[in-house]
Amino acid sequence: MTVGALFVSPTFAAKDVTFAVSLALETLDPYNTNSTLNQAAGKAYYEGLYEFDKDLKMQPKLATEYSVSPDGLQYTFKLRPGVKFHDGTDFNADAVKATIDRVSNPENKLARYTQFNRVAKTEVVDPLTVRITLKEPFSAFINAMAHPSAMMISPTALAKYGKDIGMNPVGTGPFKLLEWKPAEYLRVTKFDGYWQKGLPKIDTLTFRFVTDNNTRAAVMQTGEAQFAYPIPYEQIGVLGKNDKLTVVDDKTSIMARYVSMNTRVKPFDDPRVRQAINYAINKQALAKVAYAGFATPIDGVVPQGVDFAHKIGAWPYDPKKAKELLAQAGYPNGFETTLWSAYNDGTSVKAVQFLQQQLNQVGIKASIEVLEPGQRVQRVNQVKSPDDAKVRLYYAGWSSSTGEADWALRPLLTTPAQPPVMNNTAYYSNPKVDAAVMKALTTSNRDEKAGLYKEAQEVIWKDAPWAFLITANNVSVRSKNLSGVYVQPDTSFWYGDIDLK
Repeated sequence: MTVGALFVSPTFAAKDVTFAVSLALETLDPYNTNSTLNQAAGKAYYEGLYEFDKDLKMQPKLATEYSVSPDGLQYTFKLRPGVKFHDGTDFNADAVKATIDRVSNPENKLARYTQFNRVAKTEVVDPLTVRITLKEPFSAFINAMAHPSAMMISPTALAKYGKDIGMNPVGTGPFKLLEWKPAEYLRVTKFDGYWQKGLPKIDTLTFRFVTDNNTRAAVMQTGEAQFAYPIPYEQIGVLGKNDKLTVVDDKTSIMARYVSMNTRVKPFDDPRVRQAINYAINKQALAKVAYAGFATPIDGVVPQGVDFAHKIGAWPYDPKKAKELLAQAGYPNGFETTLWSAYNDGTSVKAVQFLQQQLNQVGIKASIEVLEPGQRVQRVNQVKSPDDAKVRLYYAGWSSSTGEADWALRPLLTTPAQPPVMNNTAYYSNPKVDAAVMKALTTSNRDEKAGLYKEAQEVIWKDAPWAFLITANNVSVRSKNLSGVYVQPDTSFWYGDIDLK
């Protein structure tokens, strides 16, 4: 026997964590998606100059500090030294410039262009200092830079992969890409060269795409997954009885659920019809039927918890008033239309079925279609002209992931944000709203900004381009041996200190 045989290296069980999530990812390019889940997954392999922590408070990440010129046009960032991308490229001012130049160039037609279209130029001051000059003051700019879309991409990888960067992410994050099967899962593995020593504490992280609510609950019961969100509300009680699981009911959600109405086409070009639809829907009952009571009717255009949200009061349930308005608009017997759902998970299917029943009671017969992610992108997000839009009623959701009213209004309810630019699927256009939202971006005076946002929200509420529905609690479930994972108020995930005991 050799001496070496007396010494056996200890073997440690790998720390492999699986998140069960409701949707598949359409791209791994943070700048070319409006999906909160896509960006939540991106936090594994990408990082930005700033980030939002688990409570949606802004924190420095790849930047250590910033300063703003008196005119509000120049932002100078000091960068963290000693950071490398997964491919060995140094993170520095050149990398920031390459990343911001790409998204701020309209010719690249990236989904997040609207978030960065005020960037005039990005300059390298020195290797660890970068200056971004804006075309006009943009008071929410730092919020935009902390948004999970604003990630730094390896310039070497951008040059190598070009438009295929969406399948080949190379960032500075704690994990690097291991495998992506678009219809099944995304798996990332520990990046040994990560700049934060001691992190990550786990070896692999898998985002498993589980559309069916019951299956998502089942994989938690069997231990196949250690974290699941969203979970079927009707199974919260059952999951809570499992002594290996912890159910977390977070009521700080800023995810608004709504039905947009294509205001360019009949009958939705008439505000009386749109108001009638708001009156026709019992939001309390929707919360109970689709969300098992873990939801609250929306009481304004922007959910409470978002900076500059203006509380107005929920639209009352009044089917008699709805019928009167429909008759006044020339539809005493209602009409036929289509109702698309942006999501195909079980809760969303319940929601649109309930909405269909509610509309039917006032004479509106809506046929339902539940869209797959690819269908949603093709038939809603990428429509080139309003004249080509086939969307009529559209059930969707949105969270202002910058924590500020700008990102709850501008991408959804201003004229320039109509598809394919952003997500104004109502094709809503009101000059008063456009002017107030744009002016709010140019002022740093909080009182003035609050007044402008209040004006915009009150006009939108009255115009009713949406049926304003609910905000659902962020209810998640995790294994008791999992720590450092949170659902943020915007329904993104924070898992910067994830560990498995």
